[in-house]
Amino acid sequence: MSNAVTLTRPRRLVLADLLPGTLVRDVLLVIGAAGFVGALAQLSIHVSFTPVPITGQTLGVLVAGTALGSKRGTAAMALYGLAGLAGVPWFAGHSSGYVGASFGYVVGFVLSAALCGFLAERGADRSLVKSIPAMVAGEVVMYAVGVIWLGISLHVGPTRAVALGLTPFLAGDAVKAGIAAALLPGAWKLTGPRSV
Repeated sequence: MSNAVTLTRPRRLVLADLLPGTLVRDVLLVIGAAGFVGALAQLSIHVSFTPVPITGQTLGVLVAGTALGSKRGTAAMALYGLAGLAGVPWFAGHSSGYVGASFGYVVGFVLSAALCGFLAERGADRSLVKSIPAMVAGEVVMYAVGVIWLGISLHVGPTRAVALGLTPFLAGDAVKAGIAAALLPGAWKLTGPRSV
C-alpha cells in the first residue's frame, strides 16, 4: 500500500525545473544532455578481452536522467542514440552508426535515464542516502539491456555475456554511480531552499 502512495505522489521539481523557461529550455537541455553523454563517450579505453569500451558515458546518463527528469532524460538519451545511428560521431571513440554488440548499452541508456528521472521526480536526488539506490537502479537497467544484447549479438551464453559485458566494469561504474549520487544532492544544496 505504501508503495502505491509513493508512486502516485505529485511530481517534485528536478534540477532542470529550476532554470527559467519552458519549451526552448527543454529542447536545449535535451540537446545539451545528449552532447554531454557524447563528450563523455570520448573518454574511452578499449580493452582486448571485450568489445565494450570503458567510457564516461554511464556517469553522463545517470546525471542527465536524474537532473532532467524522466521525460527530458528519456528524450536526451533517445536523441543520443538516434543521432549516433544517423551518423553523429559521438559514440565511444568518435564512432557512429550501429556499433554492434555494445549498442545494447545505448538502448539501456534510454531506460536508465527514464528510471533515474522518475526516481528524481519522487525526491531520490535530494540526499545521498536516497540518491545512491537511484543510481544503482539506473546502472542495473543499463547493464541488463546491454549484457542481454551483447550475449545475443555474440551468440554467447549468459555467463560469458556477464564476463564480457558486466564484470570488467563493476568497479569503475560503482565509482561513477557514487560520483553521480553525490553530485545531485550537492547541486540541490547549492540552489538553496526550494519548494518541493
